[in-house]
Amino acid sequence: MSPARALLAKDLRAELRARQSVPAMALFSVTAFVIFHFGLDRATIEGDLASGVLWVTVLLAALLGINRLFVAEEEEGGFDGFLLAPVDRTAMLVAKAAALLLYLLLVELVAIPAFALLLLGPGLGQALPELLAVVLLVDVGIAAVGTLVAALAVHARARELLVPLLALPLLLPVLIGAARATTPLLLATGAEPVPGRWLGVLGLYDMVFGLLAYALFDFLLED
Repeated sequence: MSPARALLAKDLRAELRARQSVPAMALFSVTAFVIFHFGLDRATIEGDLASGVLWVTVLLAALLGINRLFVAEEEEGGFDGFLLAPVDRTAMLVAKAAALLLYLLLVELVAIPAFALLLLGPGLGQALPELLAVVLLVDVGIAAVGTLVAALAVHARARELLVPLLALPLLLPVLIGAARATTPLLLATGAEPVPGRWLGVLGLYDMVFGLLAYALFDFLLED
């Protein structure tokens, strides 16, 4: 895990200096909520509509971070240096997935309060503990799939087009599970318990695609 920690620290230092991914993702999220606020022509939203708006916005914002995930390695020769180093290749997978997960969590610290302020009818107080569990499961799934897709598309000329074309269909189960799990938490009548089956779906998705990314990453890195 030492190479993974070193790579993660490098990515976080680079993001702290350049501020390319997280500010863009956060700004996109807030802008999207402002557009929904005026475009829906409603004072507040709740239930399935609120859940859909929240997770579609988070998913689209995540694409900005996925697009930039391996750009530095591609442009500055980081892949060559890493392949020559005597370390496990999956260290880069772990580091990049962890970096994307942290980016998503930081963005959601801004996006979810902005969503509640601009659009949400019911408050988030009662829903917060269970919402955090859903957020974590969703972010792990996005990080696993996003890292795999970013590694697959990084060498392509049309990377900005290829990433959403590959990632969005793969992340559709995450979007459905997140929306269904969050809907009871955002009802106008008050938060209700999250259906356990949707948490199970999200957990199973995370495990399957985490293992798939682990199995395929070596081959993608060498190609």
